[in-house]
Amino acid sequence: MRRADGAGWRRGAVLGVLVLLAAVTLPTAAWAGSAAPGEPACEVRDARLTELSGMVAIDDGFVVINDGAENEARRRIFFLDRSCAVVRAVPYPTRPLDTEDLAVGADGTVWVADIGDNDRSRETIAMWKLAPGADRPVLHRMSYPDGPHDAEAMLVTADGRPLVVSKFTGNLYAPTGALRPGATVPLAKVGQVRLPASTTSNPYGLLGRSAITGAATAPDGRRVVLRTYADAFEFDVAGGDVVAALTGGTPRATPLPNEPQGESISYAADGRSLLTVSETADQPPGTRPTILRYPLAGPAPSGSPTATPEPTGATPADSSAAGEDGGSRVVLVAALAAGALGVLFIAVALLARARRRPRSEG
Repeated sequence: MRRADGAGWRRGAVLGVLVLLAAVTLPTAAWAGSAAPGEPACEVRDARLTELSGMVAIDDGFVVINDGAENEARRRIFFLDRSCAVVRAVPYPTRPLDTEDLAVGADGTVWVADIGDNDRSRETIAMWKLAPGADRPVLHRMSYPDGPHDAEAMLVTADGRPLVVSKFTGNLYAPTGALRPGATVPLAKVGQVRLPASTTSNPYGLLGRSAITGAATAPDGRRVVLRTYADAFEFDVAGGDVVAALTGGTPRATPLPNEPQGESISYAADGRSLLTVSETADQPPGTRPTILRYPLAGPAPSGSPTATPEPTGATPADSSAAGEDGGSRVVLVAALAAGALGVLFIAVALLARARRRPRSEG
């Protein structure tokens, strides 16, 4: 999420849009899992890296990006070693607008998703592709079929096609043709993902459990994960069909409790754990981004995946269950909806105060 008018606007915008989401797409059941904090892997000490919105693990370290940083020195694709030290920083040839997620293709190409749009005003979104060994990424533009969307999550399918996941509706969009530099390729809506509700503690409360803020693909391509500010939801992928997995699969849930502003997620290079990192720009002075490691909610699949298994660990509640527990879930859902509606007017007021940012190449 990009800062538009200081820290107050940043958090106000998050609250406002999450309110709108909760009021429209609130799931019908909630689960409560064991929310243990992640294990620190390494601490990012470079002062340029405080708004980390995208990360991917590679064999010798990590690749990370800031979201739409105002400081020119922060507008880079940063390569880190395993201790989180910067070893390479690749600039963009023109200014990106709001870079939000990262992926690495099977051929080693780094994909940067320039897809953020807080005020939903962009005519196009973009992908920057950095080929292995290249010193500049190449810009590719795309356009939605149904008007602007804010998005912070992107996956790259086995056939090299980006899949954009909208932040507030879970809509899935894919290009209708091959991406070409200098051209704008139309997107098509190819599905919608609906995540289970949860009770995981996070800085945005009940509203921080709905917005989709990051995505990643396992190194073997047989699993994908979507994250919110509160949780990670992992889907098994059969036959390389990511859309079918997201629209028809049952996810396994991993709580990501109390991350300051969690927008990044990646599988570890060996595929055996999940890695996250948060933005720290609004945290107390001296707070540094820390890459956290979480164990997978279930075992990595062996052999060719078949049917999507029932979730393990933190499990969506059975809405048909009888007794006091089932009644409590109904009350919880009603409370969530009432809370969302109760702050809707505040959200509208906050959004109205936003300043329009200068346009850029993204």
